[in-house]
Amino acid sequence: MKTVFFARHAKSSWDHAELSDFQRPLNNRGLRDAPFMGKLLHAKGAQPDLIISSPAVRALTTAEYFAKALGIAPSEIRQEKSVYEAFPEDIMELIQALPDTLSTIFLFGHNPSMTALANQFSPGFIANIPTCGVFQVDAEVAEWGAFTSETGLLTAYHYPKQYFS
Repeated sequence: MKTVFFARHAKSSWDHAELSDFQRPLNNRGLRDAPFMGKLLHAKGAQPDLIISSPAVRALTTAEYFAKALGIAPSEIRQEKSVYEAFPEDIMELIQALPDTLSTIFLFGHNPSMTALANQFSPGFIANIPTCGVFQVDAEVAEWGAFTSETGLLTAYHYPKQYFS
């Protein structure tokens, strides 16, 4: 079986107009949500063989908080520039090219791609993956090349507002 935990970055700050979109940091809510969600998934038994992240500051910082909660060194995060501003098919190509020795990955990216991907795997409609939302997709396949919207199914979906008011 192959499993991908797709994560949208935590809430970012718009307080620094001089920063580019790529450089935007997390805001206070994002700094609360990212460690919480990482610990939540760790408590649910999630353990990735690989963490892949967009190198944008908000996505990479989110990935680093998750890595820490999962007992993985931040230096082990694989930064993929192609995830920033990616189309869903770009992300699927990246996943399908992974080594088959890996079973579980976490992938940190951005909307609208995360919501579009969720809807490729979901039996229902998801209007929006909120910031720091994470959805799990499982596929009963032996090779990443066979990981598609036909073989994968969204099996879990978590986001901070389920746990905070």
